[in-house]
Amino acid sequence: MRIFLKYGWVRRRHLLGLRGQRFLEAPWSGGVVLLVCVGIAMLLANLPLTAEYYHHLLQTDLSLAVHSPDGVIDWTYPRGMTVEKLINDGLMVIFFFSVGLEIKREIISGQLSTPKKAILPVLGAAGGMIAPALIFLGFNHGTAAVNGWGIPTATDIAFAIGILSMLGNRVPVSLKVFLTALAIADDLGAILVIAFFYGSKVRLGCLLLALLVMAFVYWMKRLGETRLMYYLVPAIVVWSLFYYSGVHSTISGVAMAMLIPDRPRYGRAYFVRKMRSLRTVLFASDSLGGDFPNEEQRYYLRRMRHVAANSVGLSHRLENALSPYVTFLIMPIFALANAGVPVSAEYLDIFAVSPETGAVGMGVFFGLLVGKPLGIFLASWCAVKAGLAAMPEGASWRMLLAVACLGGIGFTMSLFVDSLAFTDGELIDRGKIAILMGSTAAAILGSLLILLFSSVKRVPVRS
Repeated sequence: MRIFLKYGWVRRRHLLGLRGQRFLEAPWSGGVVLLVCVGIAMLLANLPLTAEYYHHLLQTDLSLAVHSPDGVIDWTYPRGMTVEKLINDGLMVIFFFSVGLEIKREIISGQLSTPKKAILPVLGAAGGMIAPALIFLGFNHGTAAVNGWGIPTATDIAFAIGILSMLGNRVPVSLKVFLTALAIADDLGAILVIAFFYGSKVRLGCLLLALLVMAFVYWMKRLGETRLMYYLVPAIVVWSLFYYSGVHSTISGVAMAMLIPDRPRYGRAYFVRKMRSLRTVLFASDSLGGDFPNEEQRYYLRRMRHVAANSVGLSHRLENALSPYVTFLIMPIFALANAGVPVSAEYLDIFAVSPETGAVGMGVFFGLLVGKPLGIFLASWCAVKAGLAAMPEGASWRMLLAVACLGGIGFTMSLFVDSLAFTDGELIDRGKIAILMGSTAAAILGSLLILLFSSVKRVPVRS
């Protein structure tokens, strides 16, 4: 990874061309890549030539097993690891780690750093989680699908922000900031839901060991340790312990993200003094002539890069370094593994109700399309009217409602919760179809309302 970071992502941009570089840097590019991967997954799961191989690949066992002929040695690690579990329990840890870093940054210095900034998006996110959960429970109370109440409570920040970016200046900047902060608060809420409601039976021994390792990491952080290796190795240990503890292993990514130091190794005074010193000796060695850089100059350039890198906090460096991998590698792989649903008339009928499957389709669909916008809007309206928060600058209630509709784009986190909420394959597939349909409907509705409300011009009142 370090080699790729050093020589690949930045150094090879010219190979992509200007258009390719602009695409990768566009805020909506991640959503486009995800949509393409969803389409590919749906094709792989439904074409006669690929469907069997697609599902067989996902269930391929990847566990490392050691057995002796006499049966004395019987060791498997990690137990029950398949390709699908490797993606959902392994790669997704990096996604949750990245989300944790983003949440931490917003809490420390961003839109959630003060009560005044945080109150509106936090309350909006809370309303946007409670309302769809209640709608789902209203449709599925007393059925086998009741455990899926958490599916429609999440917002996919990549798609929501991507659509806002494509709509340009039709949406006030304050509402873009509001939706971003709301989606981050929503992610935190979804993480708590997964941690408390979608784990299996907790093994206290593994969990206590994980907490001891995290306490040791916190102690290192307090001592001022900022080197990556001293956090990477404990992170792998914590993930393994969470994997066997019954608490979902992806939560370990969020927990470790909160322990990553955000303070840089070198302060401003040291940075200025050291860079001046290195620049002086670098230019002095350049006066000797010859090729640039020579061996001595390469040493000074490496030292300058080291000082510059360590003058930025490890948390910020990791967030920036992981971002392209999460957007263009991990999330597309997750979509390829989880969006492949066998499409049939039975599954496409999201309004179907049965004693076995309940009304999971209606619960998820209307939870995303109606519950999310309604919950976000009503919670925000109550907060502003009660004087707890201020209306985003330059925003109207109509436009806030339109933006709230984009909060109904669940996709990534909803698909993830769907895979945790159910064990029955039919319920999982029905939930996935409803997530795709509900998220699409919310995206279309929100976009149309934004276009409609932004084109309405106020007629001046004649005196």
